[in-house]
Amino acid sequence: MHRKDFIKQFGYLIAVLPASSALLSSCAGLYYASFVEEGGVLRVSKGEFQQVKGGKQIERDFVVIQGDSMRYPIGIFKTQNNGYLASLMQCTHRGCELNIGGGIFNCPCHGSEFDRSGRVLEGPAEENLKSFETTADNENIYVHVP
Repeated sequence: MHRKDFIKQFGYLIAVLPASSALLSSCAGLYYASFVEEGGVLRVSKGEFQQVKGGKQIERDFVVIQGDSMRYPIGIFKTQNNGYLASLMQCTHRGCELNIGGGIFNCPCHGSEFDRSGRVLEGPAEENLKSFETTADNENIYVHVP
C-alpha cells in the first residue's frame, strides 16, 4: 500500500469512528415497551416510562412499541404537561425506519429530522410524520391507530 493510500484510508477511519460511536450510544437508550392491542387501540402502561438507575426511579422521555403485525414501530414521547405524542417511525421522504435520539426522530438514510410531534425540522423530507391521537387515564396511554 502506498503512503498516500494509507493516509486516505486512515482518514476515512478517523471520520467514521466518532459517528459510529454516537449512533451506537443513541441506540443504547432505546426501550421497547409492552403493549396490548384492543381493536385499533394500543394500550401502554404508564409504568413503561419508569426505570430504575443507580437505585433511583426516573422517567423515560420516550418509549417505542412494535408488534408482529406492524411494519414500522411507533415512538411515544412524554410531554412536559403529562401528555403523550405518538408518531410512526417511517420517514416521509423515502420510507426508511427512523431512529430516536436527542429528543428527535432522525432518518439514517438521508438525514431528515422530525421533532417529538412529528413535524419536519430538516429535509429532504417535506411531509410531517404520520401521528396518532393519544389519550390517557391514571394507569395507561392509549394510541388510537386507524
